[in-house]
Amino acid sequence: MIALIQRVSEASVRVDGEIVGEIQQGLLVLLGVERNDDEAKAKRLTERVLGYRIFEDDGGKMNLNVQQIGGSVLVISQFTLPADTQKGMRPSFSKGADPVEAQRLYDYFSLCCQDTGIKTQNGRFGKDMKVALVNDGPVTFWLQV
Repeated sequence: MIALIQRVSEASVRVDGEIVGEIQQGLLVLLGVERNDDEAKAKRLTERVLGYRIFEDDGGKMNLNVQQIGGSVLVISQFTLPADTQKGMRPSFSKGADPVEAQRLYDYFSLCCQDTGIKTQNGRFGKDMKVALVNDGPVTFWLQV
């Protein structure tokens, strides 16, 4: 399971012109689900994402996590993250989970975030989404479990 996390001052996602998820300061999480991922990996990735210290403390160091700053999370399904790009000029998606399992684990990851008490918004799994964000920094990290 892969999370590409971006520290944002704001982010939103639209489906068919309608805003379906929107946050202010926090994390935009692009979530890719791979074959053989399971609830244990989703739970571990949730802990890593929410605990990852990428927000500045009073001394200007990246020393605080999203919960410590009172931020929010916007979770977007991103089936291209597990793509194999090692050969050729076209990605292979054979490493990705099948759509039913991917959606189940995407929903589980989002629920795990919500269960911590953090405000969590979502995109729409499998839909064509338009994501807008202001990347604060820019700060972007790839987390994988």
